[in-house]
Amino acid sequence: LVKNRPQTMLSSRFSRIPRVLNGSIRSMSGSNPSHINTPDNLTTTYFDFTEENYLRVTRILSKYPSNYKQSGIIPLLDLAQRQAGGWLPLAAMDKVAKIVGVAPMRVYEVATFYTMFNREKVGKYFMQLCGTTPCMICGSEDIKNTIEKHLGIKDGETTEDGLFTLREVECLGACANAPMIQMNDDYYECLTPKTTIELLEACKKGQPPPMGKWGSLPMNGQVSCEGPKGKTTLMSVPEPPPFRADFDKFEKVDPKSVKVHMGYGGYDETTPEEDLTGAGGVGGGSDRGR
Repeated sequence: LVKNRPQTMLSSRFSRIPRVLNGSIRSMSGSNPSHINTPDNLTTTYFDFTEENYLRVTRILSKYPSNYKQSGIIPLLDLAQRQAGGWLPLAAMDKVAKIVGVAPMRVYEVATFYTMFNREKVGKYFMQLCGTTPCMICGSEDIKNTIEKHLGIKDGETTEDGLFTLREVECLGACANAPMIQMNDDYYECLTPKTTIELLEACKKGQPPPMGKWGSLPMNGQVSCEGPKGKTTLMSVPEPPPFRADFDKFEKVDPKSVKVHMGYGGYDETTPEEDLTGAGGVGGGSDRGR
């Protein structure tokens, strides 16, 4: 009996696997982990960074020791994805591998592990709908059904005109303003079926609502995470602690410009050109002009 017990337990466990596999499981990678050839994503497809992005490549790599260039794989993949229009063709991953001096497989491992990387084309407006518990309780399923019905697509699909892609994801960290979606880099929060349709129609016109004062946009009119009564605390700027008495001397940063400071916006033209190009600069190899 003891000898047979592990086999019985294993059999019981394995018997449940088909039920799990046949159930509804949220796709975290958003695409097949294996490469699939398409006309615009072959092993022979060409990709190279633009001159402007090579400056960004140099800036990224300057943050790491020269013998640890592979530490820049993630930001370089993000840069490549933005240049390619929101997705990572195989050639872009190969280019990153060549720049940091690692085998392409090392870059593939990163690109297939992190859900921020899309290895298949997505729409102009890439919508990531949070479906984790707080958003689900607050109506994310209604928002999902509204999007699917209004656009005629399902989770993981793209509209025929290439404008919208819908993907349900895990927590996006805006639980206080649930339900919400991340559209490209922007957060649209406190959604209802009505405001969701209004958002989609605005995007169809090429006029997505701009972000609010604090870098996101609650669609119910509130400011950031303030409650229905508005701001009720912290009415004045607190006195700085003694060890930071010079706090006011620092440059004030507009929260709306945070994406620029994170490298999502334009390049800082004040950086000396000679520091970014030249014989030792990234991309100076003979393959750039091909």
